[in-house]
Amino acid sequence: MNRHLLSALITGLVFGLGLLVSGLANPAKVLAFLDLAGAWDPSLALVMGAAVAVGLVGFRLARGRNRSWLGAPLRLPTATHLDKRLILGGLGFGVGWGLAGFCPGPALVALGAGELKAIVFVAAMLAGMGLFEILEQRRAG
Repeated sequence: MNRHLLSALITGLVFGLGLLVSGLANPAKVLAFLDLAGAWDPSLALVMGAAVAVGLVGFRLARGRNRSWLGAPLRLPTATHLDKRLILGGLGFGVGWGLAGFCPGPALVALGAGELKAIVFVAAMLAGMGLFEILEQRRAG
């Protein structure tokens, strides 16, 4: 197995394990975190805060690099402005997360565990991604 595939496998396993251990793959826990007016569960705020901190360190280490530590091209985001598409996409993501209790990563973990709700969510997510691609092609052409 080449080092890029091994790195992707290990990273995916650590990410998935982190989602399971933290409770982010449990829609009931996520919905309790989002229920600010009810039985709010603030524990995921610590998980998200830690994830943001790790991300900040990672982006700081990547700044100015054009290759990853394994030698692959490193392409960091360059856009810095807020536009209608970004705001609408964020709103759509948030509504979907709030309705289902899943976002894409945890949904894939739950799908691997065979959860019916995750199957429906991932199918809808793939359909939305397909629709986006169709609309983008029409917009570009």
